[in-house]
Amino acid sequence: MFKRDWNRRTCAKRGHITYAPAEPELASRLHATTALGDAWRCLRCGDFALGDPHGSGPAENAPLVPRGKALRDLFILRFLAVERVLRGIVIILIAWGVWKFSNSQDAVHRVFDEDLTVFRPVADHFHWDLEHAPIVETIRKTFGFQKKTLLIVAGALVAYAVIEIVEAVGLWLNKRWAEYLTVVATAAFLPLEGYELSHHVSAVKICTLVLNIAAVLWIMLSKRLFGLRGGVVAFEAERHSASLLEVEEAAGTVPHPGHGAHARA
Repeated sequence: MFKRDWNRRTCAKRGHITYAPAEPELASRLHATTALGDAWRCLRCGDFALGDPHGSGPAENAPLVPRGKALRDLFILRFLAVERVLRGIVIILIAWGVWKFSNSQDAVHRVFDEDLTVFRPVADHFHWDLEHAPIVETIRKTFGFQKKTLLIVAGALVAYAVIEIVEAVGLWLNKRWAEYLTVVATAAFLPLEGYELSHHVSAVKICTLVLNIAAVLWIMLSKRLFGLRGGVVAFEAERHSASLLEVEEAAGTVPHPGHGAHARA
């Protein structure tokens, strides 16, 4: 079964990340001399790359390079970030439409009534009560809103869009505060999404609700938020352990999972 190698795939797109540890033994294992010059082992994929290392210093200060599961998690977070940006842009466009409507509400009302008159004979032919159609009644209700109310709605939409975009930036940069913000903000709107779905079922609403629920559960569990799976202490210990092992594992001083079991067998 084909298994995607996220490490090499990422290095192929972004390039290798190399590091020269101050410890001589580790440095000798990460370094190789070739006919084309010095080469250093990549901290992400493990392959040797020609040229000077990108950094140097004690092994414990080696950069924490996402790889394997951490790299897949980062990919998912960035997928969510893109979805948040797109949603924020759509909400801003809707807010702009509401603001424009508030400034020309009477004119839009007249145009709507004139256009509705054009479609009335067609509706009568098919015995469709156009005057009491749900979408027509909904639009007519908006004409009764005061300009102040519409401006408040537009402002609330802009604020919501800003939250979505801030979430997106934080998720893209893999910031822990963004994970908390995403969980809280997304969970707060789940009851509203469920209420809307109970009144009108659509594929888009179902997919959106499922995606948001999955995102909340995945972020909470995988990132150990709100004390889950050991909370922030376990999360930071995991990150710290990964940063300490990064150079050692690439140098071969720490056996990969399964090697020890195989040796004992």
